[in-house]
Amino acid sequence: MKMRIEESREYMKYLDEALYEYSQTDFYPFHMPGHKRNFLPDTMKNFYDIDITEITDFDNLHHAEGILKENQQLAASLYGADFTYFLINGSTAGILAAVSACTKRNGKLLMVRNCHKAVYHAAYLRGLKTTYLYPSYEPTCGLNGRILPADVEKALEKDRDIQAVLITSPTYEGIVSDVKSIAEIVHKYNISLIVDEAHGAHFSFHDGFPVSALDLGADVVIHSLHKTLPSPTQTALLHVKGKRIDINKVETFLGIYQTSSPSYVLMGGISACLRFIKEKGEEAFEEYVDNLKECRLQLSKMKSLRMLEQELGNTYSAFDISKLVISTVGTGISGVKLHDILRGKYHLEMEMEAENYVIALTGVLDNKEGFERLTQAFLEIDAGLSRSFEPKFCFEDSSKVFRAEQACPIYEGMEGKKQRVLFSESEGLISGEYAYLYPPGIPLLTPGEKIDRQFLEQALKWKKQGIYLQGLQDYTQEFIWVLDR
Repeated sequence: MKMRIEESREYMKYLDEALYEYSQTDFYPFHMPGHKRNFLPDTMKNFYDIDITEITDFDNLHHAEGILKENQQLAASLYGADFTYFLINGSTAGILAAVSACTKRNGKLLMVRNCHKAVYHAAYLRGLKTTYLYPSYEPTCGLNGRILPADVEKALEKDRDIQAVLITSPTYEGIVSDVKSIAEIVHKYNISLIVDEAHGAHFSFHDGFPVSALDLGADVVIHSLHKTLPSPTQTALLHVKGKRIDINKVETFLGIYQTSSPSYVLMGGISACLRFIKEKGEEAFEEYVDNLKECRLQLSKMKSLRMLEQELGNTYSAFDISKLVISTVGTGISGVKLHDILRGKYHLEMEMEAENYVIALTGVLDNKEGFERLTQAFLEIDAGLSRSFEPKFCFEDSSKVFRAEQACPIYEGMEGKKQRVLFSESEGLISGEYAYLYPPGIPLLTPGEKIDRQFLEQALKWKKQGIYLQGLQDYTQEFIWVLDR
């Protein structure tokens, strides 16, 4: 046994060692978590010191009556919610609980197609029949836009059995939908609106950002604190506002989907984040937004690379300026190549790279030096590029994006008899598994949907660029599981 341990040690590096070594480099994180490795309250310096269980005076997350209840009430007060719950299994747990609380088993859910995979998992677990809302499409950048209120109205008018509506706003790229109008429409049908506002946890704390869905009529809102605020990875909040939601159901499902051993380190991290917002938030956000606006002003001078809103023009009245989405359309380089240059030459880590853009995720803990490094890097790279006036779009027919034909509900696609076939020969067959890009985790194909040629061609195109689909059991994309019918 001793020899086996010694032999294995020769061929591996321990994760904690690798993380520590990386932390000592000059790589700057323009990605989540929002603390940017730049937030260390005295109370959190040694997390082993505060890693406890549910001992006397420290409450129980699954039946909060003391200090945890008070901290959750503080969160509700800061965000303007009636009830707020700590999530230590991420926004994923909040989405699962919200969908489960707002629907009946084997019921119907109206959901945006470009939502997080957790919504699809909720539909599977509850045996829901899903109807999809398709966002507008922006061919210049190859990404999804907003959800139109008229489409929500049309879907609800067509199917009166829908029990809840779920939308994602803002999108991963920062595009915001008209939540107020959508909420008014949804409430006409006496059902609840769930908003996955995971990427908008900072909206409530500065006028430079869009208005939070909590102030626009949403019944349930989920926030990922760790995305843009100084809170550890995996921390989030679920908010409830109004009287349409059964709080007892929400709490029941949170008890099911969250671990029975919630981490006091993570909950302490949430509390430290809330304390920061309460005590220092106003000043910190003013400084952050000033730095962000200066960065965006400088980046607007680029000749070839362009910020997303420059590509979109005046299409959107609400856009999250914290997301720096830089388009490479027409420049001769891909988003993947731009990412590699930023990382390799400038030691700047992006949140995501796609075919035609990269995303730099900023937050209130980003410092002036970080913004200056990012600005200088983009301007230097831009100076070496020339912009073509004939950009190549991601998709020739935007109307087909994410519009796979649904042959059966997700749960039937997941649990039906399956066979393994060559990925390249699966056209017309019914998928038995998910296929999505992560981040952001939006399914391109779900169990129960027919595999079409556009999906196969796009997947092959991404593979050649080194971008592989996730969700498939075969990560090489040589094979895919389909229903055996």
